[in-house]
Amino acid sequence: MAGDMTTIARPYAGAVFRHAVEFDKLTVWSDMLALLATVMQDQAMLNLVADPKLASTQKADLVLEIGGEHLSEEGGNLVKLLAENGRLTVLPEISKLYHHYKAEHDGAIDVEVATAYVLKPAQEKLLSNALQAKLGRVVNIHSRKDINLIGGFKLRAGDMVIDGSISGQLNQLAHELGL
Repeated sequence: MAGDMTTIARPYAGAVFRHAVEFDKLTVWSDMLALLATVMQDQAMLNLVADPKLASTQKADLVLEIGGEHLSEEGGNLVKLLAENGRLTVLPEISKLYHHYKAEHDGAIDVEVATAYVLKPAQEKLLSNALQAKLGRVVNIHSRKDINLIGGFKLRAGDMVIDGSISGQLNQLAHELGL
């Protein structure tokens, strides 16, 4: 289902990004999409949007009312368009793709790091500096705890994946042994 959401969201995110670049509103759109994504991740809002008794204009009005003055007229037009097409639920994916496009445009790369234990800010900074030197780009670290790793880390930066976890090493050993 996530792949379907990405496929649906991609044209919207691309159009918004191109518009934001053209009119030098990258940060404005970044903020609006982050807000809209947060709104559409709320279960109560998802239930309202899924309600067939509500017209698309009513659904759009609900989102617009929550967004209030944080949404420009253009942001409101996006909400109305998505509501008309029954696509309000893809807003989190649109936001994710938009932020990816923006990071590439800014010469940055988002790096996801999963570790068995929460990284300290100093560790994140050290990792960020090392990756920045290796990749030649600004690195934005997004770390999370994954207790299934036992120890070590998994790192994803664009297409590059590094599995330095103990569980990854055990899986590789089991594969090599034919288990």
